[in-house]
Order: sequence, then structure tokens, then C-alpha cells
Amino acid sequence: MIVLNGGSSSGKSGIARCLQAALPQAWLAIGVDTLIDVMPARLRLGSEGIGFPDDDGSGEVSVGAEFRVLEDAWMTGVAAMVRAGARVIVDDVFLGGAESRRRWESALDGLEVLWVGVRCDAGVAAGRELARGDRVAGMAEAQAELVHRGMTYDIEVDTAKAEAVECARVIAAKV
Repeated sequence: MIVLNGGSSSGKSGIARCLQAALPQAWLAIGVDTLIDVMPARLRLGSEGIGFPDDDGSGEVSVGAEFRVLEDAWMTGVAAMVRAGARVIVDDVFLGGAESRRRWESALDGLEVLWVGVRCDAGVAAGRELARGDRVAGMAEAQAELVHRGMTYDIEVDTAKAEAVECARVIAAKV
């Protein structure tokens, strides 16, 4: 299993796709965005779910108790797929820093995991965010360092300094 952690618009999804092409075996790529997309709309609006900022530029994301319950179940399900033989690349945003990792570690107990920090300069990520047009302004800049606080990784890559394909090659060499 490979866990990619980085802020919004840091390039995690691109790296995951490049890893799928670079690795000789078949790997599933699963992102936290997919979890959010399949949640009921009310959990994308209310205080119990995941709240995205208004266009105030703050980039702050709030996470409620009901979201955490579903996220825990999702983590357990991803771990079950790995235990059943699937190779999985997870693309996540550790809003809780080291606590987010501890939650994953609990779900992945006993599994071999490569922990990857995906870094990207806040200004570069903000430019990508603006170009994408599907993100709330300020998220990339707010998350660029936040998600790495208290974290340790097996490997780190920087998408402001290298393209996704090169980052994937570096990661694949560690698998």
C-alpha cells in the first residue's frame, strides 16, 4: 500500500496515475475526493460533515463527527481490500496532521505501507488551484504546510520541483 499525503492541488492524483503506469503490477488509486463525492450532500454542507469555506480565501476546511465515522469506515474498507490482495494507492489530505496518520495506521495495522509526503510550494499550489477552477480559493495555500505538521515519511517528493512522472519514478523505486 502507498499513502500519498499532501495539500489540495499538490499533485497527488497525478502522481497516483503515473504510479499506476510505472509500477509493473496493477494498483488501484483511491482518493479522499472520492469519499467526499459519494457522501450525501447534507454532509458537504452541515457541521457534522465536511465543510468547505466560502470564497473568503481562508481555505479552512471543517470536519464533523459524522464525516469522521464514515471516513473511519472508508479507511477500514480500503485496508480490507489490501488484506484481500489488492495493491492500493491512497491519495489523502491529512488535515489533522499526525493524528490523521495515526487513524490510518490503526486501520492498516499489520500491512506494509509506504508513507509518502507530497510537498508543493504554497504559491505554486495556489496557481494550480486557480487554474483548475473546481476548488475553493485559499485551500491549497492553507493546506500546503498544515498537512505535513508532525509527520514523518518514508519518502518525500516536491511537485513544484519535479513533474508527477518523475515523482512517481522516485516513489516506484522504493516499492
